[in-house]
Amino acid sequence: WEKRRGDVVKRTRVERSGDFLFNLAVLWILFSGVVKGTYKGRQEAEAKAAAAEESAEAEALKRQLVEARLNTMQAQVEPHFLFNTLASIDHLIETDPKRASQMQKNLIALLRASMPTMREAGGAAGNTRDLARELQVIRPYLEILKVRMEERLATRIEVPDGLLSAEFPPMLIQPLVENAIKHGLEPKAEGGELSVRAE
Repeated sequence: WEKRRGDVVKRTRVERSGDFLFNLAVLWILFSGVVKGTYKGRQEAEAKAAAAEESAEAEALKRQLVEARLNTMQAQVEPHFLFNTLASIDHLIETDPKRASQMQKNLIALLRASMPTMREAGGAAGNTRDLARELQVIRPYLEILKVRMEERLATRIEVPDGLLSAEFPPMLIQPLVENAIKHGLEPKAEGGELSVRAE
């Protein structure tokens, strides 16, 4: 509204209560949407964090289970092999001293290579060694088995030089090799060939 009195113009603004309530309702809806969106985003972030934590815990349990199985396998394999080898050396001392000496040297080489591995395997989770160090355990191991099985066992190791530095779980190849011989080749009268290959 405008009223003129001389040079003074007086303006009066009339607001309807309906306009104010409408603006208030729009602001309330916008505010609610922002609060709801923020809350939903927070819930989603918390759910993702909980899922990630649960997944990490499951992976840690799997790793512990694998390590426990490896430790159990090592505990079963090592004494069995060691006692058999010592018995073979004892027998060869009387019948073939030269072969007994060679077998003893291979046993010493095997123990030198595997003792640090056993200590590392019992230490922190996730220990790995390179494949070359694992083969330092396997080569004398196979030589000892060749003396025990004589011409019934032929062996071949085919590992490219480029893979010798590849990370590998400690003491994993030896039980596989021993099982292959014990359950695969040793029972056969003619024996056979064992190949260890990496690709």
